[in-house]
Amino acid sequence: MTTSTGAPALESDDVATEDDTYSTDTTFVSLGVSQDLCDALAKDGIETAFPIQAMTIADALAGRDVCGKAKTGSGKTLGFGLPMLMRIADNLRGAGGEVEQLEGGPAAPRGLVLLPTRELAVQVHDVLAPLAASIGLRVVAVYGGADIERQISQLRHGCEVIIATPGRLIDLGDRGELRVDELDVLVLDEADRMADMGFMPQVEWVLRRLQGPHQTLLFSATLDGAVDRLVSRYLTDPVFHEVKSDTQTVDRMVQHFFNVHQMDKVKVAAAIVTAYDKALIFCRTKRGADKVVTELEKLGVHAGAIHGDLRQQQRERALADFTSGKLHVLVATDVAARGLHIDAVDVVVHYDPPEDEKAYLHRSGRTARAGTDGVVVSLLLWNQMVEAEVIQRRLALRLPIVEVFSNNPCLKDLGTWRPDPADSVL
Repeated sequence: MTTSTGAPALESDDVATEDDTYSTDTTFVSLGVSQDLCDALAKDGIETAFPIQAMTIADALAGRDVCGKAKTGSGKTLGFGLPMLMRIADNLRGAGGEVEQLEGGPAAPRGLVLLPTRELAVQVHDVLAPLAASIGLRVVAVYGGADIERQISQLRHGCEVIIATPGRLIDLGDRGELRVDELDVLVLDEADRMADMGFMPQVEWVLRRLQGPHQTLLFSATLDGAVDRLVSRYLTDPVFHEVKSDTQTVDRMVQHFFNVHQMDKVKVAAAIVTAYDKALIFCRTKRGADKVVTELEKLGVHAGAIHGDLRQQQRERALADFTSGKLHVLVATDVAARGLHIDAVDVVVHYDPPEDEKAYLHRSGRTARAGTDGVVVSLLLWNQMVEAEVIQRRLALRLPIVEVFSNNPCLKDLGTWRPDPADSVL
């Protein structure tokens, strides 16, 4: 373990793997979560904790600053959300009374969750808002790309917890609609992603304005570089917990690398996704994503797109339809590669190769989540195979790159098909 004045925060006090007994034997009741919140979780069939939740909740409830190292989809939202809600409710109740709620003037939340993308803000809000309501708290999400006046109206009606992206948070602060000096709990979610996207100055803008005692809960896939500097400077004697996979990729992930031909590529993608209930396709560009959607529709495959050029309402509708099962295929740029928690994605297709091995893992991590199986397929033109070889080498993979056409019957059962290494085109 390292502290706020120690060496780089790379070691963890507690390490578990994803298939540890934490994930099946530890109940939220045994972790000290309040009965009201446990009852609210039980309505959705949630009674036992995932490893990151089991490891972090007790320390967070004890008031410790916590650093949780775990990949997207490991259950971090409840890991920070439950302790945050409990602490705020207890502080607002004071000497055993009802939760004190204030309205009017600039919003002065007692809890703030800061995260990198608007999609992640919506998802975290949708998880925490009903839990908060069960103990008399209100949650508001604020993010760019949505009507700021509507968000201001929500803030003025009062809230105890705000979920925000960095840019919109500072916009609201500059307008005098929001202040962060009364926080009881600050959560930094996907901290490494915020660093990658250049949001560290905005994160520090918040941290410099905190006054009085507060608790910081930081969750990240990595705890090095800018994230480690943040931990060393702003967290007080943090406790570190880590959930790691036995491999660099998700344990239950079946991976394929296919050499395809340009004229047949979208047909190969269509053949793959039609064999599954829920498929996620990644493209490098917004225009490319829209083109793939159009071409899939021509082949009778109903698909929707999610990328930065779409209006926020369109993005939310596509994501909601995909999450609910109304839309079976979602075509996305890398804006959706981190932070989105979508249950039961059966297959991820890298229609365009990711830029590096980190992007490959981030995209691929949308499937094989929470102990379920999943398939990942990379479609490669002749001039992209060297890129795939580099990614495989950096991830210690040795998978054949085989030539595939859209009429190959094996595309209907990629979960069990294992190409012969002798058929590799390289």
